[in-house]
Amino acid sequence: MKVQTVSQSASGSSSALVMNTNCTPFNVGFGVVVTGTANYTVQHTFDDPSVGFTTWFSHPTIASLAANADGNYAFPVTGIRITVNSGGGSVAMNVVQAGIA
Repeated sequence: MKVQTVSQSASGSSSALVMNTNCTPFNVGFGVVVTGTANYTVQHTFDDPSVGFTTWFSHPTIASLAANADGNYAFPVTGIRITVNSGGGSVAMNVVQAGIA
């Protein structure tokens, strides 16, 4: 198990965490912790990491939230990030992908 962490303070998007799509089954869990006041959305992409991430999709249930939350991806995605929509706080996300040592 390898935990990856990303955080974002103020409005904007964090750097992307690249996922390993060669795992079977592909399972990713994540937890988001808000410090202060912030509205955020977890996003994912299907773009090729070697070319660059340009198209992002919002998670179906972890979008426009202001409280701690957890969720998962049971389908393969190539990258995950958090976007702070508003507020002056910070948002941190821990991501765990199954099968990664």
